[in-house]
Amino acid sequence: QVQLVESGGGLVQAGGSLRLSCAASGRAFFSYAMGWFRQAPGKERELLAAINWSGGNTYYADSVTGRFTISRDNAKNTVTLQMNSLKPEDTAVYYCAASFSRGVVTITSEYDYWGQGTQVTVSS
Repeated sequence: QVQLVESGGGLVQAGGSLRLSCAASGRAFFSYAMGWFRQAPGKERELLAAINWSGGNTYYADSVTGRFTISRDNAKNTVTLQMNSLKPEDTAVYYCAASFSRGVVTITSEYDYWGQGTQVTVSS
């Protein structure tokens, strides 16, 4: 069992930056692949970035490539999403998720645990 708690969301102006953190509790965090998702009102949940168990491999959606960076610290049981050059269309609830898989996971249904989300609002 893994519990995930996101933090770091808030209101930021377009062009600004935010750093989201996801704190994990439970067993063997280092063995889980992790991902960051977002969901805007009326839209499907979207995978933004994913990272394998060691942090050595990552995946980014086209919409965030070059602007967002995912990283993890297995010693601290945390995964972060650094978001730069934010746009109003980045406004959404952001979720972290964990998968039993050790590799990079890009399929939403393969994530096994989810946090409750943190709101990010980007004003124009």
